[in-house]
Amino acid sequence: MQSYSNSQQFNRGVIDSIPLVLGGLPFGVIFGTLAMNAGFDIWQTIGMSSIVFAGSAQFVAVGMLAAGTSMGFIVGATIIINLRHLIYAASMLPHVKHLPQKWRIPLGFLLVDEVFAATYPRYLQNPQADNNHWHYLGVGVSFFVSWNIATVVGIFFGANVEGIGNWGLDFAMSATFIGMVMPHLVNKPMVAGVLTSAIVAVVTYSLPHKLGLVIASISGMAVGYLLDSRRVQEAN
Repeated sequence: MQSYSNSQQFNRGVIDSIPLVLGGLPFGVIFGTLAMNAGFDIWQTIGMSSIVFAGSAQFVAVGMLAAGTSMGFIVGATIIINLRHLIYAASMLPHVKHLPQKWRIPLGFLLVDEVFAATYPRYLQNPQADNNHWHYLGVGVSFFVSWNIATVVGIFFGANVEGIGNWGLDFAMSATFIGMVMPHLVNKPMVAGVLTSAIVAVVTYSLPHKLGLVIASISGMAVGYLLDSRRVQEAN
């Protein structure tokens, strides 16, 4: 097994984050634009991207705040939307539980969709390495910085472009995720899990507060787990 220094792991993480950074930049620009149009000031918009750091939750919160929704409903909606992060945390726990708290807290904050997609394969490819968390940090820092830069661009430039929110630039994120996921579909349980999630997501798309996304995630995992368990039993 090839070993890497901490700096090599960090730099590799930055490089591995580039495809997702490129996909996230338009999304961040749109957020900055929409937040300003919804009545947020510059520092509120920057603060949301730097403190909340959760794209889908930020979009929902801005829309609900602009509509005068009560804080309780906003908190509830963002919690539901971000329930998928529990899945990421459960997957990462075996790999980071040995780290001290000074590492686990910032890594937990950085664990968003894109960071998980870029760094989890590193743990699978190098399970014996004891410094994969430096790769994780490189991915997380890279995406955090780029997301906040994109927000600032949206604040100062996006607001001057009429109808930018309707350009469909946010699809870049979806396209990037599809490209990241496809190479990892190496067996039937994985394919079945992804197809199940896709079908359920479409069927439940109209449910409020993005609840369909949570149902689709759980459904896909359940199907994948059951088929993989059956495959292991048959192999034995």
